[in-house]
Formats: sequence, structure tokens, C-alpha cells
Amino acid sequence: MALLCLAVCLAGSAGCATGEPTHPAGSPPVRPPAAVATATGGWHGTVPKVSRSRPSFTLLDTAGNGFDFARRTAGRATLLFFGYTNCPDVCPTTMADIAAAKRLAGTGAGPALTVVFVTTDPGRDTAEVLRRWLDQFDASFIGLTGSPAQIDAAQQAVGIPLARTRQAPGGQYDVAHAAQVAAYGADDVQHVLYFASSTVADYAADLPRLVTAPGERP
Repeated sequence: MALLCLAVCLAGSAGCATGEPTHPAGSPPVRPPAAVATATGGWHGTVPKVSRSRPSFTLLDTAGNGFDFARRTAGRATLLFFGYTNCPDVCPTTMADIAAAKRLAGTGAGPALTVVFVTTDPGRDTAEVLRRWLDQFDASFIGLTGSPAQIDAAQQAVGIPLARTRQAPGGQYDVAHAAQVAAYGADDVQHVLYFASSTVADYAADLPRLVTAPGERP
């Protein structure tokens, strides 16, 4: 049975196109954390009605070292995404799009961007598996893992729905997780969210603004 992400567009659903996450068939829906507005102010993603500061949580990186997200990414444009390596479509597509956007942004904004991927499937996504998977897209991408409780706490700090597992035939399981990529500017403020419908051009267009940290702290 194919593993399904929360963000997968079901047949006949407009969920991904509208920025609304969907869910595996037969499981209860995971609601977005809060209402969001459409892109405004020149942003190419989705602007949250309530902007959040860069969250604080600590997990383990793929080298086995503690990674304090707020401290290690402070003052840098950062894209943060929660997903898992067995995801059949949304997760690899999202990471490939970000990698392409980073290259498209060139030597200006590209190297100034930090990309952090947190696994929602720590049982299968060992450090080695996570590192190998991320290297397919960009070796600079940071992979984080931890206990289920630690990963839940990180999602709560970000303000997104908690990932859920659901048993499937053959002893397998699905992982339903939030679809959004949270984007923080160099001012440590979350300015925009990107969903499955976001394109390489959307990410690339916003990177220079994230690097220069427009706006004021909330």
C-alpha cells in the first residue's frame, strides 16, 4: 500500500490548490492551525494572518549532534518543513523544488538560505536514511530527528498540526503530516507559508526578501 502524506491531493479534491491540507482516506482530517490569507505584499506564498517568531526547539542532526533550531538558524533566511522519506510525492517534490529555487536564486540569496527538514517518521528515518535522502536534493539541507515526543513538541512550537500515524495492511503504516513549509526571514519572523501548490518560481522570487528580512518584528 502506498504511503500517503497529509498534503496529497485526493481525486477530485481542490485541497492542495487552495492551500488546504487533505488526509489519508479513512482517517480523521487534520485541520490547519489557523486561518491564513492569500499572498499579499508581493509574497508568492501564503501570508499567515498571525505572524510568529522563529520557534525554539532542539532535536538531533544527522551527525547525532544536538541542533538548537532558534540559535543555529538565528538571523538567517530559513525554510522549515516536517515530512518523511517514505512519502511518495509531496515531500520529495517539495524538497526538489526548494533545491531548484536555491540554485535559481544564484550566489546572492541561495547560499544565505538555510533549509531544515524534520522527520515525522523517526522509527524508519534513521540518521543515515535521512542524510542519504536529503543529499539527493542538496547536501547542505539539514535533517533533524528525535523521539516522537520531541518531534511533537517541535511541531507545537512551530504552530502546525501534529503528524499522525495510521496502521495499514501488511504491518505498514501511513504518516499524515502538515503540508506547509514555514519561511522565516533574517529578522527571525515567519513571513510566509508554502503549500504543495507552490512552485520553484514562487520560492525563488521570495528568497531575496527573506534574506533581507522585510518588515518589523511582531
